[in-house]
Amino acid sequence: MLIEKLVVSEKRADRFTLLFENGTKIKVSAGQIAEFNLYSGRELTDEEFSALREGIDRSLSKARALRMLGTRNLSAREVERRLITKGESADTARDTVEWLGKAGLVNDEEYAAGIVAYYSGKGYGAARIRSELFTRGIPRELWEDAFSGLKEPDEAANPYLEKKLKGSTDKEDIRKAVNSLCSRGFSYEEAKGIVRRHIENKEKINDNV
Repeated sequence: MLIEKLVVSEKRADRFTLLFENGTKIKVSAGQIAEFNLYSGRELTDEEFSALREGIDRSLSKARALRMLGTRNLSAREVERRLITKGESADTARDTVEWLGKAGLVNDEEYAAGIVAYYSGKGYGAARIRSELFTRGIPRELWEDAFSGLKEPDEAANPYLEKKLKGSTDKEDIRKAVNSLCSRGFSYEEAKGIVRRHIENKEKINDNV
């Protein structure tokens, strides 16, 4: 395919549009012009044109992934899923994630540890945290190490119970507190024990005042 013209973007001096003899238009960066030795009048073979399109797709995918990571941390699987949703091919998305990993821009081990620390600190139990890790596509082989940062159940839940119970020992309030902890990822027996110890500790403190 013959490159008929190379047009500089009006918005960015490092962006160009390739106009081909058959009417095809492709947007490229200055780096891609240098990488593929592009210029007006150059004839590209089918193989060279395919390589150019693949290179552009990879660059766009990387740029898109970097924008995603600029707003929040994501797991490798989350990035891959989002890229595919945005229209990237599975191969391009996978290559992009591999590039991000090599660059240290996605790290599932650190991300998993952060999720455990965050949700544990917010008063959630192990079951809810496992669900979060699963939903975010964290490989199961990383879960055990991530859970080394899990707070003890009482330590995690007590700040939440302080707000939930507000010192109440009413049976209905206690029932609601237990059910609430269950919905936050604690087992029923675990939740009952946490609430019971929380109330006992509060009573001991009041007795000593």
